[in-house]
Amino acid sequence: MRLKFLVAALAVAMPTMASAGAPSAAPKPATIYRHATLIDGTGSAASRGMTVVTRGERVEAVVPDAKVTPEMLKGARIVDLTGRYLLPGLIDSHQHIATPPNRRRAEALMRRDLYSGVTGTRIMADDLRSVAEIARAALVGEIASPDLYYAALFAGPSFFDDPRTLAVSAGVKPGTGAWMQAIDHQTDLPLAVARAKGTGATAIKIYANLPADLIARITQEAHRQNMQVWAHGMVFPTPPADVIAAGPDVVSHSCYLAYQAVEKRPATYQQRVAIDPAPFMARDNRVMAGLFATMRERGMLLDATLRVYQEGEKRAQKGGAPAYCSLDLAAALTAQAHKAGVQISAGTDGDTEAGAPYPALFDEIELLVSKAGFKPAEAIRSATLVGAQAMGQQSDMGSIAPGKLANMVVLARDPLADIGNMRSVVMTVKRGRTYGREEFKPVTAEELGRD
Repeated sequence: MRLKFLVAALAVAMPTMASAGAPSAAPKPATIYRHATLIDGTGSAASRGMTVVTRGERVEAVVPDAKVTPEMLKGARIVDLTGRYLLPGLIDSHQHIATPPNRRRAEALMRRDLYSGVTGTRIMADDLRSVAEIARAALVGEIASPDLYYAALFAGPSFFDDPRTLAVSAGVKPGTGAWMQAIDHQTDLPLAVARAKGTGATAIKIYANLPADLIARITQEAHRQNMQVWAHGMVFPTPPADVIAAGPDVVSHSCYLAYQAVEKRPATYQQRVAIDPAPFMARDNRVMAGLFATMRERGMLLDATLRVYQEGEKRAQKGGAPAYCSLDLAAALTAQAHKAGVQISAGTDGDTEAGAPYPALFDEIELLVSKAGFKPAEAIRSATLVGAQAMGQQSDMGSIAPGKLANMVVLARDPLADIGNMRSVVMTVKRGRTYGREEFKPVTAEELGRD
């Protein structure tokens, strides 16, 4: 009995003894960014003469220069941003990096993104076996890359003759992998969503060839398992109104929404047809107004992807397949949605070529201003706070505020005066770590390989 009592007493005492004898970890030194003009990502006016205090990977304080005390400066690393503009890290809300998987290509593109101020990226379904490893390496700082948040794809069985599904399914039959699943009314949806979640995905992407009732059931189950739902604006044959009624968190591609107002809609993704722009160019289409009102009321975001329509037009001009939607039509729809109060994120669904100094996100931001009528501050918000909301990461990203990640970008010129000044990146800060633009190595054609 006495032995048992002694053992029990030691068990209680040992944690206290260990904590008393162990040296306490010294607090990490602060890094203080001083004298900046702050554009905080909320859409508010710029604030001159601001100081941002970071410690480790988090923002500790955001104060006017005049409120910085000698005690705050003691032992801190000081970064003087006099004459510079400090913004939240940028977010591309629509990207693909592993269709097909090519680790060298992906790392090159992600490197350019990070050194251009992009600190977060929403991956819209790829071979998630590859994406998950890149995301891990990015998170722990092994590679220069934004943090990645990604979706597993759900579509009807008839979609899986698409060649891209072969490209992301090496080793398994397309539609059977946890990251890209063929769904029908016999599918065990709780299991399907759980399998998707097990890949590390934070969302389900509802892609194509699914009926309205199944879209609603997928959405309900994904939300029950605390996953977001990212859906195409039309899921073929399901029209946009029924997609929106199902309650996804984000819908992608402005032009897909226009199918709600056409007489004959495509029955499948593979049968997409060109959309007549005439009913939409005045930016006051009544059918669209109804869709946008519902989206606004439900807090549903629109991932507009203007640049993808611009690129489609370029390919058509070079003899490629005709574009089913023009940039002007996409811009008109996006402008109407924006005027109606729908929150628009900045997503690209593409990349710039080898040697380009900046990624496609800068094109998207500029198109929001030049084509869709956004003010520069609104376009920046689309590429920061709204982008974070699209990924479900707004508590950690998207604005510069105490407690959030120290994800920031420093510009040499004022982007509110000219949105083209976004292309004046001086440095990126991701999770408190600095990446100077002068250290950037441009992406080479060899790194990109065969597109």
